Amino acid sequence: MTTPTSSKFQAALEQFDAANAQDPRGAELPYARRLSAWVERLAPNASEELRLATRAQHICRWMIPRESYPPGRIGYLKWREDLKQFHARKAGEILRDLGYEETTVTRVQDLIRKRNFPRDPEGRVLEDALCLVFLEMQFAETSAKTGDEKMLGILQKTWRKMTPQARDIALTLPMSPAQRALVEKALAGFTS
Repeated sequence: MTTPTSSKFQAALEQFDAANAQDPRGAELPYARRLSAWVERLAPNASEELRLATRAQHICRWMIPRESYPPGRIGYLKWREDLKQFHARKAGEILRDLGYEETTVTRVQDLIRKRNFPRDPEGRVLEDALCLVFLEMQFAETSAKTGDEKMLGILQKTWRKMTPQARDIALTLPMSPAQRALVEKALAGFTS
């Protein structure tokens, strides 16, 4: 196993970043870097596999647009499942090309696919980071698209996925007064 400072690890991050830099919207590279920063904060001693899975979590996501699936919940869930498989496959290709052992590749892919969540402690860290990035970077946009009522349910589902540590951090994130009020309303009706 390589160390998170090895040249192989750095090469993997560079290749993940290069792939995400091709996003025509310019969203995936900042997202991946922010997600990595949250994992570093939540788990400073995170394994190399978790760090790799984090950086590749949404690799090339724009290639499978939501609009290419039917509207509604069934279409959304199918899109999300297909994305997990796609991201895991892309990450695996890059890691294999760099000479990573198959056990490492499989572990990274399992984390991307959220296998054994919520029992997997590293999967919990990754999910906490995903939830925090959502609240930090996508809350306003999602709320504008969905409206307050639907957003209340989204916030409650997000809260259910997070550990107590992540919930505490989430409450310290900068938010507009309207966002803060929405979170408070969602949590008032929250049952874990």
